[in-house]
Amino acid sequence: MKKIKQYEKWFYGIAVVILLGLFYSSSMTYKQQTSVPFLERYLQNKPFEHGLSQIGFNYGGKYQSVANDGYFKFVEFFIRKGAHFSIYLVLGVFLALALITYFRRNYFLMIFIPWMTTTGLAAFDEFHQGLTGGRTPLVEDVILDSAGAFTGIVILVICLYLFSFKNKKYDSNL
Repeated sequence: MKKIKQYEKWFYGIAVVILLGLFYSSSMTYKQQTSVPFLERYLQNKPFEHGLSQIGFNYGGKYQSVANDGYFKFVEFFIRKGAHFSIYLVLGVFLALALITYFRRNYFLMIFIPWMTTTGLAAFDEFHQGLTGGRTPLVEDVILDSAGAFTGIVILVICLYLFSFKNKKYDSNL
């Protein structure tokens, strides 16, 4: 924990940089952000089209499928949702690292506080996105973001626990 404490300011700084990137991204319209032209250029042979055309589900009050959206928008949908999950996973990890020394004896709070903080930030980001033209804030995106943060934080805490357990076992053998 001493090593983590010495990098605490860096962890906060990285979390702030991620938040600034999210703020900038959520202030862009869909038209400014779309990756469809890129996908059309580089995925001309439409890999996995047959398999993807078998998938369909409801998300945000809309049925998502290749038949409804077309191949490129459907692929973009997965990329965007993967980005939601991933960026909040990373944000959750850095917030947890920044706050971890305050809760070093309580694993529940070590997970809960950074997770709820990240979830609140995700909700605020969706609200901000709703103020941007051509964008729709979705509760489902907040849930996805929250799941990403929770996943990252739990993996981090398990790794830290196992690492500290291994070090204690090693120290007791000396």
